Parts: sequence; structure tokens; C-alpha cells
Amino acid sequence: MEEVMSAMSSQLFGVWFLIGAALVFWMQAGFAMVETGFTRAKNAGNIIMKNLMDFCIGTVTFMIIGFSLLLGEDVAGLIGKPGFDLFGSYSNFDWSNFVFNLVFCATTATIVSGAMAERTKFLSYCVYSAVISGLIYPIEAHWIWGGGWLSQMGFHDFAGSCAIHMVGGISALIGAKMLGPRLGKFEKDSTGKIVKVNAFPGHNLPMGALGCFILWFGWYGFNGAAATSLDQLASIFLTTTVAPAIATVTCMIFTWIKYKKPDVSMCLNASLAGLVAITAPCDVTDASGAAIIGIVAGLLVVFGVWFLDNVLHIDDPVGAVAVHCLNGIWGTIAVGLFANPNVPGASEIGAGVFYGGGFTQLGLQLTGFVSVALYTAVTMTIVFFIIKKTLGLRVTAEEEILGLDKLEHGIQSSYAGISVQYSSEEVAEAEEAGISIDQAVPVVVPATTPSSKDSSIHKVVIITRQNKFNALKFAMNSIGVTGMTVVNVMGCGMQKGASEYYRGVPVDIQLLPKIKVEIVVAKIPVKEVVEAAKKALYTGHIGDGKIFVYEINDVIKIRTGESGYDALQDLN
Repeated sequence: MEEVMSAMSSQLFGVWFLIGAALVFWMQAGFAMVETGFTRAKNAGNIIMKNLMDFCIGTVTFMIIGFSLLLGEDVAGLIGKPGFDLFGSYSNFDWSNFVFNLVFCATTATIVSGAMAERTKFLSYCVYSAVISGLIYPIEAHWIWGGGWLSQMGFHDFAGSCAIHMVGGISALIGAKMLGPRLGKFEKDSTGKIVKVNAFPGHNLPMGALGCFILWFGWYGFNGAAATSLDQLASIFLTTTVAPAIATVTCMIFTWIKYKKPDVSMCLNASLAGLVAITAPCDVTDASGAAIIGIVAGLLVVFGVWFLDNVLHIDDPVGAVAVHCLNGIWGTIAVGLFANPNVPGASEIGAGVFYGGGFTQLGLQLTGFVSVALYTAVTMTIVFFIIKKTLGLRVTAEEEILGLDKLEHGIQSSYAGISVQYSSEEVAEAEEAGISIDQAVPVVVPATTPSSKDSSIHKVVIITRQNKFNALKFAMNSIGVTGMTVVNVMGCGMQKGASEYYRGVPVDIQLLPKIKVEIVVAKIPVKEVVEAAKKALYTGHIGDGKIFVYEINDVIKIRTGESGYDALQDLN
């Protein structure tokens, strides 16, 4: 009877193992939603495509070489012996382990997408994704889970704080650094010193929140799939709940105090930070340990975002480095601090520092962290360097301004029928196209320009990019123009709309979203208005717009009945 129950239990947890793998795959949707929601609408399709291809390309390379390097026969503790049992000995193949490790592998590659979002060439990203899935991740994962030298020493990373999240986070850090910031992210003074960090809010916070909840749900499979008993599984579920919850509360309180308001997007990142931090010690720590791990994670993610922006000046649109790299390191180290021998499953490793185990396990954890971090830093630097020198990492300034959806994938917008707004800051750093300002912003001006109260009244009509409105408004306010009429319009000139394809069927798009600004002036010289507008609107690219100047016969203020010059004065 005991043998039967043991067999049933083995079968049951075998099924749960595959269900856990399915939950981890579902996390791809979470990553896609978080990254899409935390970035701008003009790049939504590109983000979705990258998250899709992370898994699909990763599957190809993992099948060919990755799986055998991870779980093949150990060679000197460094790599698994390459083999092709998946193709040559399918009937005897370990199908469950292949699927489970594949979805973990895809997660590692996906982490990088958010940090390099909005300015990375799609082709270059596909190459990176293939390399990390086929070569980089499988080797270090073999050290930890495949019988390699770290596992032989006693290093512990139950579900991947080190093997997955830290590796993905370090890769994201290196990639974002070599790629450079998005246009307009950092403002510099005349000496080149960065004096201001500009915020680029994501276009859809509810989507980002949905992604966060999907990831949290999937994390129960991420952490719990390898459990071998009900007690161990229940304990893992508890710690996987406590740590992110405490991290989020900590972040909320801290940002409320620091910024006078609780920061929504930062709290969402904190939830993920807590999940990352608890991933390695989830099976060996108790509720108290999970709570402390969560508190540190909640503070660490805020510090990480600030540090990247204000000290390192590295642009990470979604906070991937702060979430995955810093908290992956913290979770790895936390095993050596909070491992409790009384927790189900903890007997396989030594007790942590705070549970009377001394510094032995902590030393092993530090050894694993340092070795994997160095391996990842060296290999990924080489990979990104080669890609940068061959294919190139970054899109052109024009592609970045218009959005990767349009020029990388041929879609006007991922939200059909909705105009995409661009930031005024990004255009300020755009590359010049060798076009004079007069060519870029053509102007039709009258033979004479008014300069006094007795001069005629003129209307200035400006048609330009939607993203330039703030810059134009500031320019007008600076010369005393306070009244204007602004409407969203559709049109085309030399800058024609591009044809799109949806499911292989061409969609004829010939009109581009613009704004039309109408300004009527009498006291302020037309020439001054025109010159200020030209200076504010110029980028050197086709599509800067046009300015038209018309004579106005009369203006009547309805409230007072005043007409002409007096009707434009708003002081009475």
C-alpha cells in the first residue's frame, strides 16, 4: 500500500510540475503587459513582438543546443555534454524537464526587453535572444541545477533569483548602457553634464498593473513547481505571497513619505521585486524571513531606479534592472541569511546566519553570486559588442521619434484609429538631416509685418507634429502670446503615410496625425511669432510642418462688443 501511495504521490507532483511549467509560460503574457504598459504607445507592437519572439526563438535554440548544455552529462562541472536525444532518442527523452527548463530559459531572455525598450533594432534583439537562450543561460544554469560545480559545492537557488533574474538583470544593465538613453531622457548643460532627468510615463498603467498580477499568479508555478511534498509546496506558496506583499507596502510608505504621494508604478515594480527576491530562498525561509526579505526588496527597487537615473544615467524604461538585477542579488544572498532548518525542504542546505548556521552557507551564496555575475557580465558584454559592431543595436533617431511600430513593423499604431503622442524632449536631440530651417518649416508671410497698435491684424496658422505642442506653447508664451486655438487634424504633404499590413492584407494609410494651431496677433509683430515658432518646431526632418500667415479684416469680442486691436486685449 505504501508503494502505491508513493507512486500516486509521484504521479501527482509530476502533473503539478507540468502545470507549474504552464504557469511560468503564462508569465510571458505578464512581462508583455508590464513592458507595454510602462512604455509609450508608439512602441507597443514592438514590445509585444519581442516578448513573443523571446519564447519562440528561444525554443528553437534551446532545442538545438541549450537543453543539452544545461542538463546533459556533466563535463568537469562546467557544461552539460552536447547531444541530440530530443531528435534521436525521443521515446526515452525527459519531456517534462525540457518543457520546464524551456519556459525558465525564455523568462531570462524576456527580462532584457524592458530595459532596452523603445530604441533597439528588432533584428539585433532577435539575435541576442537566440544567443542567451542557446548558450549563455544554459551554461550558468548547469552550474546551479544541472550538476555543475556550484551545485556540487552546496550553492542554493531554488527557483532562480540568481540563475534567471540576476542574469537577466545584468544583461539588461549592460544592454541599456551600451544602447544609450532614449532621446530626451537626460538634459545636459553647455559642458555636457547631465542636469535633469525627464520622466517618460507609460501610456497604459492599467495594462501594466494587469501584467503585474499575471506575473504574481504565474510565480506560484515559478517557485512552487519543483516542490516534492504538500508541506513544502504550501510553505513556498506562503513565502511567495508574503514577500511581495510586504515589499509593496514598504514601497508605498516610503514613496508616500518621500514624494508626498504613493507612487503607483513604483509599487507595481515593488511587487515584482519582492517576488524576485523570494525566488531563491522560497523553500528554505519562513514567514519572518520572507517579511524581512520583502522589506529590503521594497526599498531596494526604489533606490535602484533612482541610482540608474541620477548616478549611472542609464535609461531603463520599465525598471528591469532595479527589479531583477538588484533583487536577484539580494535573493541569492538572503538564502545564506534566512535559511531555516525547520522549514520543509530546508534540511538539504545549511542554516542561515540568523538561524544559527554561521557563515558557511552565506559564503557559498556569495561565491555563486560573484561567479555567475562575472560570467554573465563578460559574455553579455562580448555579445552586445559584436552585435553593435555588426548589425548595430540602436534604431535611427527618426525611427525612435516616429516609433518602432511604424518603421520596424509597418503599423501606424498598435491602437488603430488613435493618434500617438510623442514627447517634446525626444525631438530636441534628434539628428539633423542636412535640411535648412527654412526648408524644414516653410512659411508664407505677408509683404509687411505689423509692429504697432495701428498695424493690421494677422492670423498665424501652424500645422506641425503633435509632439511639438508643448515646445510651441512655451515659445509663444515667452513672447507674450497667450491665446491660441488647437485642434487635432489629419493630413499629408511630402511626408506621406505608409501602407500597412494586417494579417497579410494591405491597409491603405495616407494621412498622418498633426495639430493645427491658430494664433491671432495685433500687438506682437508677426515676424516675431513666426521666428519663435520656427525655432521651436525645427528638427531637420520631413514633417516639421508649415506656417501660414493671413490678414484679418476684423475681430469682435462678444462680451464687450470691442473690435479690432482692442478686441484682442484681455485685460478688461
